[in-house]
Amino acid sequence: MKSFNEVFETYNWDDTKASIYDKTAADVERALSSTQRDLEDFKALVSPAALPYLEEMAQISQRLTLDRFGRVIQLYIPLYLSNECNNICTYCGFSYDNKVRRRTLTPMEIMQEVAVIKDMGYDHVLLVTGEANQTVHTDYFKKVLDLISPHFAHISMEVQPLDVADYETLIPHGLNTVLVYQETYHQEDYRKHHPKGKKSNFLYRLETPDRLGQAGIHKMGLGVLIGLEDWRTDSFFTALHLSYLEKQYWQSKFSISFPRLRPFSGGMEPKVAMNDKELVQLICAYRLFNSEVELSISTRETEAFRNQVIKLGVTAISAGSKTNPGGYKVEPQSLEQFEISDERSAQEIAAMIRKQGYEPVWKDWDMSLISKSC
Repeated sequence: MKSFNEVFETYNWDDTKASIYDKTAADVERALSSTQRDLEDFKALVSPAALPYLEEMAQISQRLTLDRFGRVIQLYIPLYLSNECNNICTYCGFSYDNKVRRRTLTPMEIMQEVAVIKDMGYDHVLLVTGEANQTVHTDYFKKVLDLISPHFAHISMEVQPLDVADYETLIPHGLNTVLVYQETYHQEDYRKHHPKGKKSNFLYRLETPDRLGQAGIHKMGLGVLIGLEDWRTDSFFTALHLSYLEKQYWQSKFSISFPRLRPFSGGMEPKVAMNDKELVQLICAYRLFNSEVELSISTRETEAFRNQVIKLGVTAISAGSKTNPGGYKVEPQSLEQFEISDERSAQEIAAMIRKQGYEPVWKDWDMSLISKSC
């Protein structure tokens, strides 16, 4: 079976970057007037030439989102299970060379965290760990899923890339969605940011969504860490990846996230800065390119920015997040993976969503609904 790695090898980073920056106002206008936009249109919509058209892009993005998703914003919350990690990553608080106390939550501690999350109203949880295969592995994930699946309608996971058989094993235990960010599609810079650990294998990580599709996962989440490389070029490769996956694994759903590099303990500054206006441009560009994909904004972003983008194409938002294991109840002061920016509670975010005429939804979908429809 063909994999995305083969598609990726037919593209050159520098040539792709140049073609984006060469786009003109005429290219942008052509993309805006089209009803079936392709990857060349996406290049135009993320190019510097598109910035003067941002208001028009936002209007189209809002209309397309309302047509497809209605006035619904899905709420989710991360549950950090472990900060143990065998990788060195230059941008992450959990990096192996960051000398901090490590911990992996026990079953009792996990249930203490779950109790707090349920009190907030959540029915959709995202499980997050570092990448430590000897500690947080498939057997550990199975036990965690069995423990918490009675309490949540939808469980997502953001952990180390696994093999097809591992994903197939976890699905019956309650796994619905897997997020795996490539961090950057710039292969040489990827190596600079991942000098040690299994994550240093660029091509293995690049092929992870293929393995998810082969395993039959319900939904995949894609994205890059904005700030590691040129965001326009990285976003094009994300769009390319999405297009490939939708054709190859049409049974699955897809989401895109927009994590901008945030400070952490001993952290690094972004190589390439992206301002708020440019992030709005990117969100709208994805919506104009693909009306079906879900778009998610986390608490990395500021309160003011998240208030503004609710109506511009976003379909999912986190709230009340803690990015450290035990952060809700067990050990609130432990090391965070990164600093959050929007510190409002889940109920405050829900009230903000309602104030804008939208409806907060606390889960994605329910297994009982899927069973009844099959």
